[in-house]
Amino acid sequence: MASELNFVLIPLIAASHIIPMVDVAKLLAQRGVTVTLVMTPLNAIRFTAVIDRAIGSGLLIRILELQFPAKEAGLPEGCESVDVLPGLAYQRNFFTAIDMMQDQVEKSIAEMKPKPSCIICDTNIAWTAETADKFQIPRIIFDGMSCFTQLCMHNLYIMKDQNKIPESGPFVIPDLPDKIEVTKVQLPGAFNPSTLCVQDARDKIRAAETRANGVLINTFAELEKRYVDQFRKLKDGRVWCIGPLSLCNNDNFDKAQRGNKSSFEKEDCLNKWLDSWQPESVVYVCLGSLSQTTVLQFVELALGVEASGYPFILVVKSGERQAPIEKWISENGFEERTKERGLLIRGWAPQVLILSHPAIGGFLTHCGWNSTLEGISAGVPMITWPLFAEQFLNERFLVHILKTGASVGSQEVVHLGDEEKYDVQVSKEEVTKAIRKVMDKEKEGNDRRKRAKELGQMAKRATEEGGSSHLNLTLLIKQVQEFQLNQCA
Repeated sequence: MASELNFVLIPLIAASHIIPMVDVAKLLAQRGVTVTLVMTPLNAIRFTAVIDRAIGSGLLIRILELQFPAKEAGLPEGCESVDVLPGLAYQRNFFTAIDMMQDQVEKSIAEMKPKPSCIICDTNIAWTAETADKFQIPRIIFDGMSCFTQLCMHNLYIMKDQNKIPESGPFVIPDLPDKIEVTKVQLPGAFNPSTLCVQDARDKIRAAETRANGVLINTFAELEKRYVDQFRKLKDGRVWCIGPLSLCNNDNFDKAQRGNKSSFEKEDCLNKWLDSWQPESVVYVCLGSLSQTTVLQFVELALGVEASGYPFILVVKSGERQAPIEKWISENGFEERTKERGLLIRGWAPQVLILSHPAIGGFLTHCGWNSTLEGISAGVPMITWPLFAEQFLNERFLVHILKTGASVGSQEVVHLGDEEKYDVQVSKEEVTKAIRKVMDKEKEGNDRRKRAKELGQMAKRATEEGGSSHLNLTLLIKQVQEFQLNQCA
């Protein structure tokens, strides 16, 4: 019986990692599984509205609230998420604090009733491998990347071990179903290191990955079938694709409050603004929760969006580091000048709600996998501007394989914390050109839009009863039940 199962979910405490894990919790609880979600106090507050609504509907989701040892790890009080760190120099302290939580988690697991049946943890929390061994329960890692990117990374590691990644110029990633060409400067930090050296942490995470009982992926089989099949072979079949996770948020409250409290106080005002535009006429512009851009680069982005001539929503980060950008917005008169067709949202934006509105015709994105899949699920074509991590690989997937994206032409990773070394990577002219390419109603634009809509419909079917992702979740639960029965035998 699923009701006898207790899945313990341990997310990495960063908004972009917690959001899909909360969705996983809801999906499992909808199948009658008890879910214990490990949180810290401030993150629990951020996600209270969505979780409370899920619990109120009868779902068995429990929050295990543990103290985050910020002070002990040398972090300022209140730094309980990657996206609120005062600077990248604190990243190592942050992971030290996460390591320090192992004892708290293990004490709670020892006392937990019903006894945990399974741990689903973020792939970046390596100590969960020891915890799972200690309590003799299966450990499934949740990785926020597609099967396409997983395979790219696997093959890149082989190239790296053989010293075959060229220092300059384009090269083809070997042994993939499609020809994917990249340069070293477009690769994640494992192959293209930043000034902050965290290779020891990466090695520990990779070692822990090999000990997992399987991998949970936020994707759906029909989106990348050849890559899912190949990745499954690599992992002896222990891969469960259960996405797009964002589609478990059916009502507007869940869409609006997914991830954080929106800085846009009244969602009905946002909807009214969107309702005032023709279908597929608005460009939504958001470069993610972690990225920081220089003033000069933001200016090019803003002016490029303005010059496109389309109505737009532009998400502007909040916080002290944004003061120079706010100063430019004010002094340039950008917000005042574009107020008839532009809407600026400061801080967190209700992205899933925005993307699902019929007025949205294009999504200018940093190509983080959450955002990429949210755009795919909404059936919206994308203007791609990868910034760091695996985002250039996601761009290749959108532009070259799915053919639903058009690139702004960014050529190089800008590692988190290194932004000031790069003034302008993409000009306003390139921004305008890419937006017009996607929003265009001529043949190329229409073909791209048609493909995007088809993928959006496929995504919805995958998550419905009888769909591939729905079935995969059933298979995962059965696998854990079988493990538990074998343990009792």
